[in-house]
Amino acid sequence: MKPLAAFASALAFTLAATAFPAAAQEEAAAAEAPMSKGQELFVTCSACHGADGGTPLMPVYPSLAGQFPEYLMSQFLAFKSGVRQDESMQPFADMTSEEDAREAIAWVSTQKPKVPEATVTPEDAAAGERIFRGGIVDRRIPSCAACHGPDGSGIAVQYPRIAGQNADYTIKQLTAFRDGTRTTNQVMADVAAKMNDKEIKAVANYIASLR
Repeated sequence: MKPLAAFASALAFTLAATAFPAAAQEEAAAAEAPMSKGQELFVTCSACHGADGGTPLMPVYPSLAGQFPEYLMSQFLAFKSGVRQDESMQPFADMTSEEDAREAIAWVSTQKPKVPEATVTPEDAAAGERIFRGGIVDRRIPSCAACHGPDGSGIAVQYPRIAGQNADYTIKQLTAFRDGTRTTNQVMADVAAKMNDKEIKAVANYIASLR
């Protein structure tokens, strides 16, 4: 770098640090902080789930940031044993040890969840909220809130966080439960079996909009 350019760069950083000292210090610390083992191991996962686990590269992939580690580990083990099938996840589960998975999961579970920009029609929002909060009584479909909480934040160990989850991913999973291609939770299979495509789409879009 030429002397004049180096001076200009240093001056710009100094001015920024003077104007925004706390922000500049936090940014510098984050840049210099070494990656933890869990973060290093999660780099492999970032190909689909994003570097922070909360910004998936495609909406059909789930957001993992802030999810309960016990739930994530149970799903990893389901993939590794073959009980849960997914063509994208299977190869990674096969080549990853349980110890490494625990480290990566421990890290991503501490990351702040990011809520996607959801475009929900008023009709879908109303229908989705009705199902989420009250279920469908005449068909004995329980509310999502009964297990996942009124805000979708879940209950540790038992029920995963679903608030802000990508709608495409939720649709894919509810459809898999309904069709019997995902067999990891009988309660969810029984619920989804009673739902049609329109209802699944409505509730998935509503879940994605939860903040």
